Amino acid sequence: MGISDQFKDKAQQLADQAKAKADEKKDPSKNKDRAQDARDQGRSRAQDTRDEMDDRFDH
Repeated sequence: MGISDQFKDKAQQLADQAKAKADEKKDPSKNKDRAQDARDQGRSRAQDTRDEMDDRFDH
């Protein structure tokens, strides 16, 4: 993952957060679902990064 990809991911994450906050004001009951999705996404990204680092340093 290059630097530009990291910036794109961060920009997308910030855009998603902004949208979630705007939606939250409209319907607070969706918070639990969004929180769970964010946790799952974070775990997935952490695993992807861990796998990428393992691949880089194994060779």
